[in-house]
Amino acid sequence: MGISYSTAKWMAPASFLIDFAAQQYGMLSNPNMKTIHNRNLSFFSPQPFFIAGFFFPQQLFQLAWLYRLYKLDPKKPGERSELDQMVDFVPYYSVGNICIATWMVFWNAERLDISNIFVIINSLSQLYYVIAKLPAMNTNSTSSILTNIVSKTFAGIGVLDMLHNGSVAFAKDQPATTMVKALTGVGFGLASAASDWIFGGCLVYDLIALAVGQSALDAGWAKTLGAYAVGSAAIVAAKNLARPPYNGPESGYSKTATDDMQDRV
Repeated sequence: MGISYSTAKWMAPASFLIDFAAQQYGMLSNPNMKTIHNRNLSFFSPQPFFIAGFFFPQQLFQLAWLYRLYKLDPKKPGERSELDQMVDFVPYYSVGNICIATWMVFWNAERLDISNIFVIINSLSQLYYVIAKLPAMNTNSTSSILTNIVSKTFAGIGVLDMLHNGSVAFAKDQPATTMVKALTGVGFGLASAASDWIFGGCLVYDLIALAVGQSALDAGWAKTLGAYAVGSAAIVAAKNLARPPYNGPESGYSKTATDDMQDRV
């Protein structure tokens, strides 16, 4: 999915603006996105304000990442390697924003079966990038830090989006079965054991949002989700304290000549 620097510098902000406009439509239209949420509840319905609380700071990180993408000059050797990693993420970032914007249209039209298609495309795209393509974070590089934060938070909230939209589209008003409860615990446990602080933190946040959302629907399931959140947090902390994921010998990151030159500067 390689693209040119010039293409990346208009594609990424354009997709951000499209998504931002769609979010305004979702909040200001009648019915709005929260009204649709309240009409369609299931065993993976989160507290909606947790989603809003996640996206506001995440959009600030996006703006910082977009500014960095625009500012870096590929003609400067010291900046080109940083820009290359950012440009590599741009197609996935743009697909994600367009999918989220399209999801909003179908969500507010209460076509949750169709909106689910765009949730799946977005979430799987972000997860694929984080798992298969994202280089280990270089804490000496602002661009690397921002790319890791933006991509992993997109993927992290994407997990919640898939669970939420899928459940209300195909299991509306249904309680969590024993199988759903078991798979949720196993799935989040395994994902937490493979996560760094950023993505792992998002998984914990997802579980807390689900626990709070379910507290008014199924108190027993809400308590189970809360216990999963505590367990997930413990797994993420233990894993990352035992093996720090950034810039260490186990991180997979090794300095290049360019990095050494930038450190000296």
